[in-house]
Amino acid sequence: MQTDLSIGAMILGASGFVQTIMLVLLLASFFSWAVIVKRYRDYRALEAENQFFEKRFWSGVELEQLFRSADKETPVPGSVEAIFLHGYRQFRHLYDQPELTVDIGLESAQRGMRAAFNRQVDALSSNLTLLATIGSTSPYVGLLGTVWGIMSAFQGLAGAQQATLAMVAPGIAEALVATAMGLVAAIPAVVAYNRFSQWVEQFASSYDAFIDDFMGLLQRQGVALREGAVAEAKAQ
Repeated sequence: MQTDLSIGAMILGASGFVQTIMLVLLLASFFSWAVIVKRYRDYRALEAENQFFEKRFWSGVELEQLFRSADKETPVPGSVEAIFLHGYRQFRHLYDQPELTVDIGLESAQRGMRAAFNRQVDALSSNLTLLATIGSTSPYVGLLGTVWGIMSAFQGLAGAQQATLAMVAPGIAEALVATAMGLVAAIPAVVAYNRFSQWVEQFASSYDAFIDDFMGLLQRQGVALREGAVAEAKAQ
């Protein structure tokens, strides 16, 4: 009698415990791919948004004008625009409070941008730990199912008068499906985690550079603002 060793037949023929392991791995793979697709789309959209904003930022437009137009809408989570808004909102206190020094205004702006920077990086890194967990544990979960299945297959030989490989081969094949499913769930998660982590680092590096450049512009603008105020006071 020929044994059906198709994937579907082996899954249906596996023990209840091994089938539970397979179901867990199937759900892990599903959630992994859901995170992968969502994060990929989010990062691609964020890249386009950052490029658009930085193009406007370096186009020579007045910072006040850029702030007023950007402040009308909620910035994209994790974007460089959000960092700009937090920093410039703090810097604008120099206009409203003449007693503030330029150094205090710059320090306040930098604190605002650094706080926004940390929140942005946290938002960009969300759900990546799920990929890391799935990638690191799925092979072991699949191996557990395989070991259990092989043990069950050999236990079935206890009452047999003559043990042959043909008697245990179907059970071993069914058990090995669990290991294969563990690898299928783990490999995309690991690859995606490494790529997305590199992507987040690139975002963080570009935000760091933006903050440094923006602080230079704010310093020049703050000095010019205070010098203009002093000249106006002398003229009066």
